[in-house]
Amino acid sequence: MTLMQLLKASPVSARVGVVIVLINLFAVIFAPVIAPYGETEIVDDVWLSAGPGHILGTDQLGRDLFTRILYGARNTITIAFLISLLSFFIGATGGFLAATLKGWVDQLLGRIVDIIMAFPTLIFALMVLSVLGTSVPVLIVVIAILDSTRVFRLSRAVAMDIEVMEFVEAARLRGEGLWWIMRHEILPNAMPTLLAEFGLRFCFVFLFISALSFLGLGIQPPTADWGGMVRENAGAISFGILIPLWPAGAIAILTIGVNLIVDWFLHRSSQIRNV
Repeated sequence: MTLMQLLKASPVSARVGVVIVLINLFAVIFAPVIAPYGETEIVDDVWLSAGPGHILGTDQLGRDLFTRILYGARNTITIAFLISLLSFFIGATGGFLAATLKGWVDQLLGRIVDIIMAFPTLIFALMVLSVLGTSVPVLIVVIAILDSTRVFRLSRAVAMDIEVMEFVEAARLRGEGLWWIMRHEILPNAMPTLLAEFGLRFCFVFLFISALSFLGLGIQPPTADWGGMVRENAGAISFGILIPLWPAGAIAILTIGVNLIVDWFLHRSSQIRNV
């Protein structure tokens, strides 16, 4: 089935999710082309209402809000995607190793994950970022490690069900190595579950970055970031100015869009059909 046929057979909710995600991807890729001004350029007075020169108004420093939202999409979504990729690489690799090797490897990795998960994620992240700093590489590595614990748990559970299957035993009898079995036998069969989890983890990471930026320990100014934009313009609400609602709405809409696609994917992969 081609991609177009798949989309035609999908429910309306999934199509809405695809449209939302494609619009955001378009903003991520073409932000410098679409944006009427520079990312940090001060162009007018502060907190101006939407008008011909600024379709969404201006922020607390007089920067064009539409431009900031476009660049915020690029920065926030790109970093969240990189974190999700790294967390899945770490978590899935560890989970597959634990399920395949068992014994002390499973016990060691499991206890490390238990220790990390024993701390509340937000408090742990705030503590580590306060010590190591809030540069983008540090942000990516810290959140990826924290998020990989959830991926590890899921990957291990899925891999333990797969590695007892007959085709895996047949691969072992043929003399295939550990990495070959993980890549060619376990990973393809675990992929539907992992892809669905990737969407959910991306939403969690995306919201987590926005929360950290809102608290001042995420993506740092003057780099545009939706969570940081909400924090910077929060004072406008006191004057009846709704500027902070634009980045907050962008966060909510993207999260809803990704979840609509994930719900459809789970529905399809589990072969559930509406009555």
